[in-house]
Amino acid sequence: QVQLVESGGGLVQAGGSLRLSCAASGSIFRINNMDWYRQAPGKQRELVATVTSGGSTNYGDFVKGRFTISRDNAKNHVYLQMNSLQPEDTAMYYCRANIVGRSPLLELSYWGQGTQVTVSS
Repeated sequence: QVQLVESGGGLVQAGGSLRLSCAASGSIFRINNMDWYRQAPGKQRELVATVTSGGSTNYGDFVKGRFTISRDNAKNHVYLQMNSLQPEDTAMYYCRANIVGRSPLLELSYWGQGTQVTVSS
């Protein structure tokens, strides 16, 4: 059984910062890509950032240098440092990972339950 648990969301004023964390646990052989997505009310879920097992990163166009994704492979964690937050960043933020489980040795996509980020103006 594999589980992803996010933390670090909350309420912040415009211009502020938050750091989201996501911890993967369970019977894990290897974690490939790890991503952060977000979904605002009435909108589609969108990709915020992704990081490969080798550390290569990619970001949604709306990030514009404000967010940084990173991972700790030893701890099976992925982080999202968010700076210069704006009200339009308000959304539920989800962690997703492609994880190869130990038994069977099979890659599946897993999602966390989400953490709410609210940015006030």
